[in-house]
Amino acid sequence: MAIGRLRLKPLSYDFPPWRPPNEANSLLLRVTRGCTWNRCTFCAMYKHFTFQRRPLEEIKADILTAASLYCDEVRTVFIGDSNSPSIKTADFVDILRQLYASFPAIERVTSYARAKTLLGKPLDELKQLRQAGLTRLHVGLETGNAALLKKIKKGPTPEEMVAGCLKAKDAGFELSLYVLLGLGGEDLSEAHARDTAAVLNLIDPHFIRVRTLLPQPGSELYAAMESGSFIKCSHKTILREQRVLVENLNVNSEYLSDHITNYIPLNGKLPGDKEAMLRTIEEYDADFAHNSLLQSKFARKDTLQSL
Repeated sequence: MAIGRLRLKPLSYDFPPWRPPNEANSLLLRVTRGCTWNRCTFCAMYKHFTFQRRPLEEIKADILTAASLYCDEVRTVFIGDSNSPSIKTADFVDILRQLYASFPAIERVTSYARAKTLLGKPLDELKQLRQAGLTRLHVGLETGNAALLKKIKKGPTPEEMVAGCLKAKDAGFELSLYVLLGLGGEDLSEAHARDTAAVLNLIDPHFIRVRTLLPQPGSELYAAMESGSFIKCSHKTILREQRVLVENLNVNSEYLSDHITNYIPLNGKLPGDKEAMLRTIEEYDADFAHNSLLQSKFARKDTLQSL
């Protein structure tokens, strides 16, 4: 549970509704509500929100409220909702300064960001955010396949994904990129994996975090799956897709399978752990056909909702 949830909620503290799994012990600070884009066909997270930039005084009031209870406990902070760098840089810098002044033990401050927002932000402004203490950006790549990016209405092209992410690295940020296994369905599985690896190789992010697609009610992709126009990948296809992805990666990245949707625990530091990771995939793939317990375990993943 994120820090402060039980004690801050009764004080009308405005929590972001979602955060990365690795931010489970972070203080959550809401700077925006909703998503600046909110058109991705696979996503149902922010469909009931109208995007808003919270007033600066409200954000600072939340910081002071949290500091009154947890001043010496906070080590990490996650800033939500989906694309905090979309606010004015001067305001963001002001928020970061208030955070560090209020929580002297902070070691890391992170945020979701869109690649296209990073691409459009002047490099000098990104450097200002980094120097003010924003340390890591979580960016949804999802896929490196151009046709699939267009099909899911992600917004950026592969080239824009690369340029925006490299710009963030140039500004000094740690970069955590998300890949959505199964996004291409049965038809585009291999192309999705190969093209995603190619884009990741160009970016060479600090972290690659994989999730497995489970279309959620309220998303366009869920409706497409229900109508039969999108064929969700089989469990075997997901395993093979991940093998193709890992085989084609040439990066110096932490590869993390840190989400409940994923079928297998595949983690490692690339390139050194690549062969061991591929062996793990092969072992699960070989075991799957005759292991009914493993089949049941994978099948239970398919019923997860409210992700």
